Amino acid sequence: AVFAALTSILAKVGIEGVSSNLATAIRTLVVLAMAWLMVFVTNTQSGITDISRKSWIFLILSGLATGASWLCYFRALQLGDINKVVPIDKSSTVLTMLLAFLLLRERISLNMLLGMGLILGGTLLMLQRQESAKAEPEGKGWLVWAVLSAVFASLTAILGKVGIQGVESNLGTAIRTLVVLAMAWGIVFAQGLQRQIPAIDARSWIFLALSGLAT
Repeated sequence: AVFAALTSILAKVGIEGVSSNLATAIRTLVVLAMAWLMVFVTNTQSGITDISRKSWIFLILSGLATGASWLCYFRALQLGDINKVVPIDKSSTVLTMLLAFLLLRERISLNMLLGMGLILGGTLLMLQRQESAKAEPEGKGWLVWAVLSAVFASLTAILGKVGIQGVESNLGTAIRTLVVLAMAWGIVFAQGLQRQIPAIDARSWIFLALSGLAT
């Protein structure tokens, strides 16, 4: 939770004047380096050969969902305020719990349902208060991206839960990050955003790298 908070703050600073898709791709390089460093530190790289076909499929799908979530999240951050985007993104908690109940048959209790209702209610209250405090009209583009981020984040958790069974967690994270990297840079080159790299200033590089470390 602490590092997730730092991720948002650092990325908000680093993403100023940089395409959100390019910024996500740059951050993912840092995340990938850190993820594979942990794999080699824990000496779990040999477990790659033991991963089943089912785990590979779900780890790849989880990586694609992660990439989609990150791309949407940082686009939302670029368009809106952190204190608006984050509550919507974190409402993925509720959707993840519902999907875990429907797809994974995990137990759900009355207290959990009450908690989910309070989370959603609190999210709405935070957003309404912030909207009323704004005198000037503001576009809602950030809201669409934030909701998509939450949806893909919940799918990340569900798919990752299936894919990581029998796989060491650091290794599973590193494999998923490879998928995210391929997806992010694929979008960058498809949009021709790599031409903007020389124009990124030192401040943005520093904060994007720090955001990647926090992630």
